Amino acid sequence: MRKVVDCRDYPSESKCTLTIAGGEEEVVRAAAEHSVSVHGETDTPEFRTMLRTMLKDEAPQDA
Repeated sequence: MRKVVDCRDYPSESKCTLTIAGGEEEVVRAAAEHSVSVHGETDTPEFRTMLRTMLKDEAPQDA
C-alpha cells in the first residue's frame, strides 16, 4: 500500500499544500528533502523517524 504525507495536515507559516505519495522509503526521502528546503528543518535520523509516524495509507482509488 502506498503511503501519503500531506503538508496541509501540519499547518505552517508558508501555508504549504504539498502532498507526497508513494512507497514508504520514497515518501520519507522526499518529505525530508521538502522539509529541509521549504520548511527549514534539519534532516537527521530522528527527523526521518518522526516523518514515518506522520505517514498515512493512501485512500484506495475507485476504478
